[in-house]
Amino acid sequence: MVDAVVTVFLERLLNVLTEESQFLSNSREQFEKLKNELLLMESFLKDADRLKRKNLTLRRIMIYLRDLIYEAEDVLIDCLSLPEYRNNGGSSRFSVCFRPAKLPFHYQMGKRLAEINDKIREIKQNISAYLGVQLLNQTNSMETHEHLVARWSSPLYDHTRVVGLEADTEKVKNWLFEASSGILAIGIVGMGGLGKTTVAQQVFNDKRVEDRFERRIWVSVSQTFTEEQIMRSILRSLGDTCLGDDQSEMLKKIKHYLLGKSYLIVMDDVWSLDNSWWLRIYEGLPQGNGSCVMITTRIEKVARKMGVREERTHRPEFLNEDYSWLLFRKIAFAPTQGECSQPELEGVGKEIVEKCKGLPLAIKAVGGVMLCKPPHYHEWKRISDHFREELAEHDNSVMASLQLSYDELPPYLKSCLLCFSLFPEDCEIDKDQLIHWWIGESFIPVRNHRLSTEVGEDCFSELTNRCLIEVVDKAYNGRTLTCKIHDMVRDLVIRIAEDDAFSISTDPNCRHLGIRSDMSAYNLVANERLRALLTTTKSGEVNKIGLNLAKSFCRCKHLQVLDLSKSIFESSVTNLLDEIGSLQHLTYFSLSNTHPLIQLPSSLSKLQKLQVLDVSYCQNLKALPSCILAFEKLKVLNVSNCGSLEYLPKGLENLSNLEVLKGFRPAKLGLSSGCRIAELKSLKQLRTLALRLTHGDEIGDGEFDALVNLKELQFLTINCFGCHDEEELALKIDKLQPPRQLHDLSLEFFPGKVSPVWLSPKSLPMLCYLSVISGNLAKMNECFWGHGNAAVWRTEALQLESLSDLSEEWSMVHQAMPSLRILKVSWCPELVSFPIEDAGFRGGFWKRENQRT
Repeated sequence: MVDAVVTVFLERLLNVLTEESQFLSNSREQFEKLKNELLLMESFLKDADRLKRKNLTLRRIMIYLRDLIYEAEDVLIDCLSLPEYRNNGGSSRFSVCFRPAKLPFHYQMGKRLAEINDKIREIKQNISAYLGVQLLNQTNSMETHEHLVARWSSPLYDHTRVVGLEADTEKVKNWLFEASSGILAIGIVGMGGLGKTTVAQQVFNDKRVEDRFERRIWVSVSQTFTEEQIMRSILRSLGDTCLGDDQSEMLKKIKHYLLGKSYLIVMDDVWSLDNSWWLRIYEGLPQGNGSCVMITTRIEKVARKMGVREERTHRPEFLNEDYSWLLFRKIAFAPTQGECSQPELEGVGKEIVEKCKGLPLAIKAVGGVMLCKPPHYHEWKRISDHFREELAEHDNSVMASLQLSYDELPPYLKSCLLCFSLFPEDCEIDKDQLIHWWIGESFIPVRNHRLSTEVGEDCFSELTNRCLIEVVDKAYNGRTLTCKIHDMVRDLVIRIAEDDAFSISTDPNCRHLGIRSDMSAYNLVANERLRALLTTTKSGEVNKIGLNLAKSFCRCKHLQVLDLSKSIFESSVTNLLDEIGSLQHLTYFSLSNTHPLIQLPSSLSKLQKLQVLDVSYCQNLKALPSCILAFEKLKVLNVSNCGSLEYLPKGLENLSNLEVLKGFRPAKLGLSSGCRIAELKSLKQLRTLALRLTHGDEIGDGEFDALVNLKELQFLTINCFGCHDEEELALKIDKLQPPRQLHDLSLEFFPGKVSPVWLSPKSLPMLCYLSVISGNLAKMNECFWGHGNAAVWRTEALQLESLSDLSEEWSMVHQAMPSLRILKVSWCPELVSFPIEDAGFRGGFWKRENQRT
């Protein structure tokens, strides 16, 4: 991924040369030379990843170049800290390496950069000599760079539709319904990428199956697991966090929760031939009641050892030619609903599909590649030839297709994808954590004044559209919340990450590490290469951080990303992190859901480069320090679900680059040190806002226009949970006009009985998604229906949940929202004629047919 390393460095360098060149002092000339050398090489490096696998000399050259770029990046970062280093006597990490030690800092940096430039010129000459590739006379190098990092905004396509596995699903479902006495064991066996997990998921999520079993439990087993992890996963599915329980206690709990009930347990992706762990769990499961256990595995013997008989073993077959082409079309031609409108592409497309040999994962991977390529015959033919070359190196068409997919990624997306190498197998990963990491390490290129968070969302969509990321949990409107990657994608990502020194699980000196409770504090401090240290625990698990390990975090001087979320510390987080200010390069800092955290460390004030600060779900956090008001680069501030936090400090209007603000709670009248809602007027870059309103006096009579002129605001949540004066607050919210371009609105615990007057198609003509959850709402305001102005909603998805008093008719809603594609309703007993069974209880979804969702 040397092309990705170069692209990321060039993006940072170009930004610095444009915006912060005053900090480069006498090193500017050397940085300009370095920029020009790398721009000349960039187009060649795009193909270097593929070529180096076949050429040992090139591989060695690329490793050397990569390390030089990392070194240059370190010099750049230190130069940007030049004022601080001068205040400390002109010392830096590099001053130790040069003599005499008292030479001026900028002289040392200039000398080091000159050495790097000389070595890069030598590398360029070696490439020309050994490979016959001429790099000296390339022109328009800046235009080439702009092309390589060109951004395009794409909708997120739904690639979850199952093709060719319908018969498999029905067969397994029919077996399930035969379960009576004992525990029926069903196995789905086959090679990787064949669709075993897909079939199991289709069965597991089927409405008839849901109605048939009182308890449904999904456990991802994978290659590395412990018996304790399996038990905890089962209990979490049953709603028990089981913290502190030993295995004996957990087995008793499992039996207690399942006793007398019919249940379905799916053990997905089992590898171990040692079935002793399963026998202990199985013996504790209640028998009878028509319960069932389903196992997916690549190994026949595993299924047998787990009690699956031959007659209840299903082996998915390869997709036939027609189904293979259909699956490919659904992905490659997603913008036209799977229709190939250019006959010249069909022949090449079918050649590509034939090479996939009927394996769904391989077909989806190459389909994702073609979706993101221009629909030109010669480009498709080039991809087909590239795929043929990969197949010559890989016996497995799945691995060949995944390697192809990686090779064809733009450089910036390669860095984004390699971030997944840190997470354990089958880990459910929070999308926002990934995007914040990408922002923190400048992995994503920002162009044309676009917002960083918006570009991050686009990068995530691109990886999803290419079928490299699987969506796990999503909101009612299809917006992704969490994701994972297929184990075969993970195998590829880990191999590349290790080859390119991105992350190596066995190397304590790599650049990116996942936090483990047993990691060495000594090795952590000694690692001068470390740039990112993150929580990578699975759902429901926590890090237990000891005293020495916590102290060591603050001594990793070159960290840019520090995510300590979901961690339990031995003592006060504030005291343990009292030296956090020494991490002067930190751009992303998360303490989300850490305990015990009562206040943030005072040295936080020194983190002037911070772009993302997340302290969500810290229930004991009482206040934010006023020093955050000086964080001019801050783009994301998340203080949501901090129950003890009453308000934010006055002066929030100074954070002019803020794009995301979650958990904002305005100060009540009389609190002079608190931030009022009127300060939001100055946050012109705000794209996402989540408000917490509980008192009427949190909105003053002169503050009703606080939101209306926020032109970038697209996502707005207003949460009134725990409000005290319902009638007054409802009247105030009724006058709090959101901006007209709002895209997504969520009202939670709204205290009024009638919807706000501004909730109308005339006031919000661009609203695409609307969610109303809990509260006193009984009727929609007349303005909601657009009467009198012939306006209709452009809303595509609507969610109504836990609204016990809301009484409206479906015909009215459907008429007012003719573009509606998705409707989700639950716990709304007074709704009339809505097209969802049991809308007053668990409810469900309605989706308009023949529409892409």
